[in-house]
Amino acid sequence: MRCGIAGVGLLGPGLPGWDESRAVLAGEVPWEPGPVVVLPPAALPATERRRTSMAVRLALAASAEAAAASGLAPDTLETVFASSNGDGVVVGAILDALSTPGGAISPTQFHNSVHNAAAGYWGIAAGSTRASVSLGGHDDSFPMGLVQAVAAVVSRQVPVLFCAYDAPLTPPLDSQRFTDAAFAVALVLVPGDAGVTLSVEMAEKAEASSVGVLAPLMAGNPAARALPLLQALALGQAARIGLPLVDGGAVVLGVEPC
Repeated sequence: MRCGIAGVGLLGPGLPGWDESRAVLAGEVPWEPGPVVVLPPAALPATERRRTSMAVRLALAASAEAAAASGLAPDTLETVFASSNGDGVVVGAILDALSTPGGAISPTQFHNSVHNAAAGYWGIAAGSTRASVSLGGHDDSFPMGLVQAVAAVVSRQVPVLFCAYDAPLTPPLDSQRFTDAAFAVALVLVPGDAGVTLSVEMAEKAEASSVGVLAPLMAGNPAARALPLLQALALGQAARIGLPLVDGGAVVLGVEPC
């Protein structure tokens, strides 16, 4: 399957946005991890903005950057949101309330606990009624979400916004599912060729692609498995990228600058 990449969004430690991070990803300047600053999404009405969680803000920040870079109207994009943890902080708070005598569950927390919360908020912010898929695939959420998004572009010939995101969990969940730092990546994928052509194929096996000094970041967040692709895009070079899957097999990405 082949499609074009029309826009990129990024947010992670020491990676405050796609344009600001390209030199780091290309190896031109050193990577210096720092706190991830996520602002409330300005496109949401004030009432909805106050309800957003860290995970939702993370996903919407990367998505908004990618959509703006693509030049396409946000309400024209189908969406695929992929996350390993979902909104683990909210789920943890609900579990704490359920385990506390007399504990009450906040309606807002319940509203944000579903796995498609980020997609719902995006639909509100963009004024979109386009088709949307939200999925989770443990450590394989990024590659499997990307396969889903590219398949939608190819089969229906429509532009698709794909976003993979994950944020750290709170105790005690973090002891069972460690996530080191917040990270989100978004791509606007379009039919045909754009500035870069992306191919996606399934394989029986593939060697994992290296990301050099960014390896700790990739190991500490499932969404950061996007880093080999982001490095190839930042370098502007053709690349073949292997993403082995947990249960065997692999997703292989091909990058071809136009």
